[in-house]
Amino acid sequence: MDPVAVVVAVSVLAALAFAIVAVLRLESPWLQPIAIGRAVLQLGLLSLVLTGVLADGVWVGVFLAVMVGAATAVVLRRARLPWRDAPRLAGVLLVAAAVPMAVVFATGALPPEPRYLLAVGGIVVGSTMTVSSLMGRSLAAALVTDRDEIEGWLALGATPRTAALRAVRTAASTALIPSTDQTRTTGIVTLPGAFVGAVFAGSPPLEAAGFQLIVLASILAAGAICVAALGWLLGAPTQLPDGGADAGPATRPGRRYSK
Repeated sequence: MDPVAVVVAVSVLAALAFAIVAVLRLESPWLQPIAIGRAVLQLGLLSLVLTGVLADGVWVGVFLAVMVGAATAVVLRRARLPWRDAPRLAGVLLVAAAVPMAVVFATGALPPEPRYLLAVGGIVVGSTMTVSSLMGRSLAAALVTDRDEIEGWLALGATPRTAALRAVRTAASTALIPSTDQTRTTGIVTLPGAFVGAVFAGSPPLEAAGFQLIVLASILAAGAICVAALGWLLGAPTQLPDGGADAGPATRPGRRYSK
């Protein structure tokens, strides 16, 4: 692979994304080039440290912990959750990623080697970040959309958690759509990265397919754990969001909404 050609292709594609978003007057068109720039920097640093990390399971664990911390910060910002929720959210992401990984290694589907721990763990942590961000944003929108229904339930004496249950279920279903569709269309619409990477690395296609199935199943399980935990944590907010730019689901349970 020619490094110069890679730089040229990435630069042209980043410029194309920026131009289209700017012409359409969408929000923050500079975010796409910045995202590419960050990816270049982060992948460069990752390439430098991976050799040492892959040789030691302890360092793999440290690396995954850093990933969970970074994912937590992204979800807090995207879902507009207060920073005081960071420990609980990090715990959700950690458990959601750890459970499917424990199943994979306990069943012997993959050998408990640092490289597999990092490969599966990194993908699953990334998926939990996406699911959690979608859950938080979708729940905030659903609480606004269903405001009249929720207040009607409260007027009848329902608890905040019961009154918001439909909104929580709607948000959870929405958050799971991308990972579910990715799994359903694998091999037909998309060639997933884990499969392609394994084939390019020299693995037989059947073995690569098995690895990809493990990854996809882990992503679905982690996503289900995420929405269940976040539904409990965010499912009884103190008040309904007002629908403004800073709207986000409140997280303290036990009090009724205020108008």
